[in-house]
Amino acid sequence: MTKPRNPSRRSFLRSAGVTLALPFLGSLRPRRAMAQAVAPPSRLLVIYTPNGMNMADWTPATTGKDYVLTPILKPLSTIKEDVLVLTGIDNRPAETDDFGQHAPATAAFLTCHNVAKSQKIKNAISMDQVAANAIGGATRFASLQLGTHGGSNAGGCDGGYSCAYTRNISWANATTPMPKMIRPRAVFDLMFAGTDPNATVAERERRRVYDRSVLDAVLADASSLESKLGTSDRQKLDQYMTGVRELEMRLDEPAATCSIIERPGDDPNFPTKVRLMLDLMALAVECDLTRVVTFMMGNSISGQSFPFAGVPEAHHAVSHHRRQAANLAKLTKIDRWEVKQFVYLVEKLKLIQDDETSTALDNSLVYFSSEIADGNTHTNRNLPILLAGRAGSVRPGRHVRYSGAPLANLYISMLKHIGVSVSSFGDNGTGYIGKLT
Repeated sequence: MTKPRNPSRRSFLRSAGVTLALPFLGSLRPRRAMAQAVAPPSRLLVIYTPNGMNMADWTPATTGKDYVLTPILKPLSTIKEDVLVLTGIDNRPAETDDFGQHAPATAAFLTCHNVAKSQKIKNAISMDQVAANAIGGATRFASLQLGTHGGSNAGGCDGGYSCAYTRNISWANATTPMPKMIRPRAVFDLMFAGTDPNATVAERERRRVYDRSVLDAVLADASSLESKLGTSDRQKLDQYMTGVRELEMRLDEPAATCSIIERPGDDPNFPTKVRLMLDLMALAVECDLTRVVTFMMGNSISGQSFPFAGVPEAHHAVSHHRRQAANLAKLTKIDRWEVKQFVYLVEKLKLIQDDETSTALDNSLVYFSSEIADGNTHTNRNLPILLAGRAGSVRPGRHVRYSGAPLANLYISMLKHIGVSVSSFGDNGTGYIGKLT
């Protein structure tokens, strides 16, 4: 027989709902334990948009606090003080001289690693998964991966590159892309499995009393065994009981207010799906179900049309604008609509109160960008980047211009600001980027 692994306290708590036949208590956030204040958690949220931007209508003319919002960035007017506009950052590991530039750029979006043209997968761990490995153990889900479009990872896409490179931005390791969920209803059901998110306060209290009685019984049974066990087994039992007591303390905490959306429908249209996914991202933060989320607002080389934004043509075709004024105007409309979605999420995070003095946005970093800068030239330099939030003393409300700074260095700095220390990242990340505080 295989020797059973001795689980850590963290592993126990993450699986306690199964071990003790309890549902996950999504309405309880670990804010205080035994009257001792705990600092609000840091979070990382990522929004990927395909096909680049109309950089002429994206880039502010001046830097600092008094920069003027450009046609694409005008939706930031309500949250300008909460956002950094970052320009002059390059992702050189994404570059290729061969045909098919979207795939390697998307593969490197969060990994900053150069991938070879092959249907055999070989990438690297993504920045979000570095974060999930460090801070994901405190929540039910170490991370969530969301998207609007699916597709198999098998086969070749974009000039012979693996389709895994065009359909994933989150990577557990070199050969394992993290599968994303593309149906809002399935995401909702996963987040609230075993619970009734629409329960009243009285119903939640009855659930809490019941859960507490179950834990009391578990502790009583475990205590009765202690005198009959050897030293090794007593240590294991002590670890088990410590985990139960920590869960018990969570049940004694005041319940956090967790706003609930209605269970999504089965097949929403594209703009509705995007908004639902953003609602679910905010809800996952508010209910402390996870602290790391990535969202692909389309796969690489997306042909999604945007009639609701005044552009009935396919996005990828429009992004190959050939410097034609009509195409650039259409691209600006698409890009502005995408920025509006970013604003929608940021405003929702601002409404979530973490404690008496801070909001979820204050304790988060929300990253928005594309795999390329310009869809016509497929350049990976001077990427369009927005960074909202104040986690780790980030100072938003400015346009900051760099001169060819590696994207990997931005990721090292972002990780630092959410409490994750790494000295290098990707193919060319060697240190902090600076200017964020």
